[in-house]
Amino acid sequence: MKIKVMVAAHKEFPMPENKDLYMPVLVGAAKNYKEEIDYQRDDEGENISLKNPNFNELTAVYWAWKNLDADAIGLVHYRRLFSKGGKRELDNILNKEQIEQLLDRAPIVLPKKRKYYIESNYSHYVHAHHKEPLDETRKVIQKNYPKYLNAFDLVMKQKSAHMFNMFIMKNKEFKQYANWLFDVLFEVKKNVNISEYSVQEARVFGYISELLLDVWIETNNKRYIETNWIQIGNRKLILKALNFLKRKFSSSSEKKTHF
Repeated sequence: MKIKVMVAAHKEFPMPENKDLYMPVLVGAAKNYKEEIDYQRDDEGENISLKNPNFNELTAVYWAWKNLDADAIGLVHYRRLFSKGGKRELDNILNKEQIEQLLDRAPIVLPKKRKYYIESNYSHYVHAHHKEPLDETRKVIQKNYPKYLNAFDLVMKQKSAHMFNMFIMKNKEFKQYANWLFDVLFEVKKNVNISEYSVQEARVFGYISELLLDVWIETNNKRYIETNWIQIGNRKLILKALNFLKRKFSSSSEKKTHF
């Protein structure tokens, strides 16, 4: 089985040694022109590299959808990779044999769900980001993909999700997912004004896509298998927790949810 797992990165960073399996991809390469970085660029062939400030690592997904030929295609991040668990080091990530074993059991490999416990996926999102693009996403789905609406509402109410835009999919599933995902996101982009969003918040379509993966899986009753993941380097957990609490309580009096 020919498997290509893209490792999305915007800068040079230690990468997995198995170059036949893991493919470093320089995202936003159209604006991030660094010839000295010997990664696959996301601005070759048919691409949306210039949209990287709004689509994050999805510019790598789009590039793979349009240009990459493999039996299975995946996406991880330069600091966040699939693993069997244990030490947070590059020599502890999934190898080809382990990925093939997982794909023998299901056509889609996902990270274990991230659990929020006290928040729904919807409330967690709107406490961290502008709510209008996510609400517009529901409208687009209701209009263009009504069979996905029940799953969208269900996922918004749940308190866990497969996050980070991390996956490995067999070719058929990958193409189906990418076709649906970008159709939805491009339509949402037409209908929202993000011109005054901060640099961080302008990455909105990458954030929304994290929740759409489960919507697509739920609607199409896709089989998947979960595996552990590791984050290389300092995770800054305390700072992240404090920032989350700050966002939550500063916005709770302003934002109401229907989910």
